[in-house]
Amino acid sequence: MKFDLYATVILDQKKLKPLDYGVPSHMQTDVAEGSRVLVSLRKQVCKGTVLYVRKKSALKSVQPLLEVLMEKQKIPEDLFALANWMSKYYATPLRKCLNCILPSAVRDDKNAKQKIFIKRSISKPKLIGVCAELRAKHPSQASICEEMLKHDNGIFLSDLLNETKVSMSPIETLIKNGILKKELHTIDRTHLMNDEYFQTLPKTLNDEQQACFDSISKSLKSNEFHTHLIHGVTGSGKTEVYLQLMQQAIDDGKSIIMLVPEIALTAQTIERIKGRFQTGVAILHYRLSDGEKLDAWRNIMNGKVNIVVGARSALFSPLSNLGLIIVDEEQDGSFKQTDDMPCYNARDVSIVRAKLNKCVAILGSATPSLESYKNAKEGKFHLNKMTTRAAKSQLPTVSIIDMRLDREGSTHHRFFSQTLLTKMRQRVALGEQVILFLNRRGTYSTLKCEKCEHVLECPHCDCTLTFHKSEHHLSCHLCGYTLTPPPTVCPSCHSGETIKFKAPGTDQIERSLNAMFPDIRTLRMDGDTTRKKGSHDRLFKQFRAGKADVLIGTQMIAKGLHFPSVTLVGVLNSDGSLNIPDFRSFENVFQLITQVSGRAGRSELPGEVIIQSRIPEHDIFKYASTEDYVGFYHSEIKSRKMFHYPPFSHLIKITFSGPEEKATFEFGKAFHEALLTKLPAEFTLTPTVPCSLSKIKDRYRFQFFLKGEKVMIASKLIAKFDAETKRPKDIGVVIDVDPRDSL
Repeated sequence: MKFDLYATVILDQKKLKPLDYGVPSHMQTDVAEGSRVLVSLRKQVCKGTVLYVRKKSALKSVQPLLEVLMEKQKIPEDLFALANWMSKYYATPLRKCLNCILPSAVRDDKNAKQKIFIKRSISKPKLIGVCAELRAKHPSQASICEEMLKHDNGIFLSDLLNETKVSMSPIETLIKNGILKKELHTIDRTHLMNDEYFQTLPKTLNDEQQACFDSISKSLKSNEFHTHLIHGVTGSGKTEVYLQLMQQAIDDGKSIIMLVPEIALTAQTIERIKGRFQTGVAILHYRLSDGEKLDAWRNIMNGKVNIVVGARSALFSPLSNLGLIIVDEEQDGSFKQTDDMPCYNARDVSIVRAKLNKCVAILGSATPSLESYKNAKEGKFHLNKMTTRAAKSQLPTVSIIDMRLDREGSTHHRFFSQTLLTKMRQRVALGEQVILFLNRRGTYSTLKCEKCEHVLECPHCDCTLTFHKSEHHLSCHLCGYTLTPPPTVCPSCHSGETIKFKAPGTDQIERSLNAMFPDIRTLRMDGDTTRKKGSHDRLFKQFRAGKADVLIGTQMIAKGLHFPSVTLVGVLNSDGSLNIPDFRSFENVFQLITQVSGRAGRSELPGEVIIQSRIPEHDIFKYASTEDYVGFYHSEIKSRKMFHYPPFSHLIKITFSGPEEKATFEFGKAFHEALLTKLPAEFTLTPTVPCSLSKIKDRYRFQFFLKGEKVMIASKLIAKFDAETKRPKDIGVVIDVDPRDSL
């Protein structure tokens, strides 16, 4: 069968090469790059995306396209180009990149949520008369009419049934008699379109904020691609600069994407944006239901939204006339996808999308990644500095407590220095608030025998089990395995006297604090207390409203949150992370301590930070205590250059996983050796070794690294080699370009 046009289609699910299909004449005006279509394949109907349209096909006979899906599913031109770039850079099949960009709820074409809405078919005076006539003979119909008189615009059927406590029969009768009518109303599940927020006015910028604003404003007006790095100390007022630049973009008819690293920050950011702008705002992150994601996507496609806020997936919002992309806390590891390909970094992909749209990308942080700061120093990014806090607040004073010298006290006191306990008492007595940071959830992270040194580990993963007292079980934080109740006798030496819990988590810290200070009100914010939908928002609002004196949490409380009444921050233990054998470990610890310290003294009340450590002489604490990023950068960049680590090179981590240890290792080793023969001389490969977590969910894991400067060359070669390599069905391969760590 001959066609005037042919579409090359990549299927959503089938791991096949792109296939050619004929475009029927009635579809020709609807089919273009990025169009979503239905096609037939081996008597099955499949969904796919059109890669390109041309006038000829290499095949003699092709099947016709079955259907062009609704226009609202079409992948916009800039996102289609972005998917192509991601496929090449991150060595990932284009099918996976397109699926990453298009939410599953949209790909699956889920229906909008609809509810029955009841309205009057007659005027209000007539309905009053009908109500009087029905009251004696048909009281249930009369009660419905009385309820309808309270709602001039109508009421949902479910609410009407709930208010009147009647069955459907009298309602159907009233509809049949022409007194009422029913309609189907589409329900917006995003919850933001009609929510009300306290309105705020723009603040007066200080000199540094104004200089930053003017620099980026000039780029916005140019309608050209620019990347700006805002390096501002904690509390320097970066958010206010963002808001005023967003206003300029909106005034120019442009749309905006703002990425934040933690769900906890999303609610705060939404509140600030909705309080400033009378405009459509959408929120996107992984905790939303498919229905909420679908409605948000449709609102964006329909032009009801011009600001999108969320985690890394919000980057792929199909906004038109994109003018500004903001990546707040750009250094944060949560912007990097690691669990599945493409292993993209939303910060880097944001810059590429800004380039495709000829718009402005802003990266903001008090502790920029070394890669971003080096790019700014070399002139690839515009560097904007904000060295002082906004308004009347000052940087907090920092004290470093040597826990080797502070060993007195009860069992509870061993988690807290005497200095920290004294300061907490004083602050709470004044009605001020405290944040305690410990990057370890659970009650205790280890159950260990002091006699034989045996540590209880997960049978399915290479990690220790964490004790959760409230559930009274040991749990694996990787696969969810639980052991109930915890053993009281060592499984190895059978001693019952020497098996002890070690390494306290946030739960134990809260229990110890409550035991010492029964009157102090505490809240805990970690992976255990934020499992339920909306829990981040609820805890955030409770603490800000003063319903707790102390907030205890993991790194989700370390960045961006603004609590004016917090005057004391305690960092309980950060030493362990310094000993992690990873080239980014010092950078990660410096960023985390600096960020969590920045939660103190953000209003007129002076702030104070207590850092507890057993190695207080470490340079990291010297730099973090004075928020000396530049000093840290110059110190750390020397070692990176010496060992040719990022930002002086690119790394690519290739991980292999499988149920059989030997078979997985042998495949990884063979892959390594074969790839070695194909790589140009300027690239180096490390040996194939077990991952730091050598087993997860009963799958053994091995890895090796490729190091070099021209990452696109390596990515293209690896992707081609991986596609051509015959892989055993039970062995998985993950290619991670620019990994966050070397573990």
